Amino acid sequence: MRAIISVSDKSNVTNFAKGLEELGFELFSTGGTKKSLVEAGVLIHGISDVTNFPEILDGRVKTLHPAVHGGLLARRDLPAHMAELSKNNISPIDLVAVNLYPFVQTVSMDGVSLQEALENIDIGGPTMIRASAKNFPSVIVIVDPSDYEPVLSMLKNGGVDLTERKRLAQKAFQHVAAYDTAISQYLHQDMTGFPDVLTISLKKRYDLRYGENPHQKAAFYAEQNVAKCDSGITWAKQLWGKELSYNNILDAEAAWTAASDFADPTVAIIKHTNPCGLASHCDIDEAYRRAFSGDTVSAYGGIVACNSTINLKMAKEMEPTFYEIVIAPGFDDDALAELQKKKNLRIMQVTPDNAGSKDYLSYRRVRGGMLVQQADTLSEDNLELKTVTKRAPSATEIEDLRFAWRAAKHIKSNAIVLVKDRTLLGMGCGQPNRAVSVFLSKIKAGEKSKGAVLASDAFFPFADGIVQAADGGISAIIQPGGSIRDEDCIKAADEHNITMVFTGIRHFLH
Repeated sequence: MRAIISVSDKSNVTNFAKGLEELGFELFSTGGTKKSLVEAGVLIHGISDVTNFPEILDGRVKTLHPAVHGGLLARRDLPAHMAELSKNNISPIDLVAVNLYPFVQTVSMDGVSLQEALENIDIGGPTMIRASAKNFPSVIVIVDPSDYEPVLSMLKNGGVDLTERKRLAQKAFQHVAAYDTAISQYLHQDMTGFPDVLTISLKKRYDLRYGENPHQKAAFYAEQNVAKCDSGITWAKQLWGKELSYNNILDAEAAWTAASDFADPTVAIIKHTNPCGLASHCDIDEAYRRAFSGDTVSAYGGIVACNSTINLKMAKEMEPTFYEIVIAPGFDDDALAELQKKKNLRIMQVTPDNAGSKDYLSYRRVRGGMLVQQADTLSEDNLELKTVTKRAPSATEIEDLRFAWRAAKHIKSNAIVLVKDRTLLGMGCGQPNRAVSVFLSKIKAGEKSKGAVLASDAFFPFADGIVQAADGGISAIIQPGGSIRDEDCIKAADEHNITMVFTGIRHFLH
């Protein structure tokens, strides 16, 4: 029996090689792998002993040879194939352990040149993997070091059956597909527009107990992308509490996205992916108190996200209310100890991510297809407010209008947001009629709506929403504008001494 071992990730490879050697395998390798195994005392030959040809072009060509690929691709059940091997003095190869040049790790480093990136595109490795996986009934292919011990155990106990060989082959093809996807992503980074063919590489983080409902199976995957670091909710570190559920992850993502979208210390409280509480303040504990005051009933069982370190004061403020999860980039030691008194609370530490990058793509699954768009990450610098009413907003109103506008992008359409002192007072969302959303936001805010500002994620198609806002004592409105009835809306605002600004931009979130 013969095996080729050529790995970039050398985890446990020495023990694996020694195990194969004990089983009577004749071992062959290349470059650095051969050197490390020889130093470990493994009897191993160079790949040139198979090809009778030297490695050339600085190692670019070493395994690309009929003596290698003939030995991998020949079907053992076809006498003609075996006769052809014999005729050409080619011996079958029974096992291949290969993992690839660290392309993603290389291009993720700062200052990497195009030439360095190209040199880390593996050619011989993927070719051997594909050839072995194509012929998996005859060749065992291993791309993951975690499979070394199970394969050795099977070989010691009678061999690797067809089911396991097929599993390893599937894993091998997926490994190469993910590798090629990363290369394609890297080469596309400086290009404009969306590619005609798009592949997305996902790696499973863990299985979930179930999906949105108990009868649905579910798992959580991380996108493998050369443009992103391991950050955000996907790579959050869980410091405390039981495992996360499908719905927990959806709500955690909504909470962290909302809180981290603001520059000042901000707290978001989320229920069913919508903020029921949201506030900014220079003191994070005060930001929490204000966020909680926005909807003390809905906060129960919600998820709290904070864009700055949580201190003991905030942790103590949270104590009376049951929350599923609390999320922050950091926790003071005494705050963490306080939060850990709650056995049912999950605590997650999140590294701020690059969601504001223009390269960040948002995906939405539809049956049989995928919608792809840039994330809604327009910065404050791009927001130009145009006053369209007789009365211009005051400095305080402008501050609240900007806060409300940013808050609206995190609430499901049709979104209406009422804000005062950078605190969410009430919101209406998910309604097919914008006027209904205004009505619901007023009910939630109650008397606090007087003197508040209102944000609408899209234009008002009729003046009825403006009139309702006036009935609630709203002092200022921010909306995109662009309706054929804008003049009716402006007239209604002027009649009620409401200042109104247009953004020219909308924030739909379906």
